[in-house]
Amino acid sequence: MAAQIRVTPTEKPSSEIVCLVDDDPLVLRSTGLLLASDGFAVRRFDNGEISLLIVASHDVPLVVLDIWMEGMTGLEVLARLCAISRQTHVIVITGAKIAPARVTAKQIGTVAFLIKPF
Repeated sequence: MAAQIRVTPTEKPSSEIVCLVDDDPLVLRSTGLLLASDGFAVRRFDNGEISLLIVASHDVPLVVLDIWMEGMTGLEVLARLCAISRQTHVIVITGAKIAPARVTAKQIGTVAFLIKPF
């Protein structure tokens, strides 16, 4: 007999905004769906500049941010984000295991650093 996996939905869906910033459309889709399935209101961005405008004008408790993106890098976005909104928590995601980037991200102000796939 096959084991069944039981998923319990959250008691009350969250209305909190989570900004997801990644230049990979597959990551935006899959991670966005995962966060939305737990009730978060997910705003997806394929670049950091537009996400900064949202954080500056809305109460955004969490940003999930790719560190290696075209144009403005995740570290640049992170530094500007921390200057704009001290109350916003940031989780950095990356496909590259580069220790100096992890240290820099932690120094600037992240709550977690996850290696893709996670």
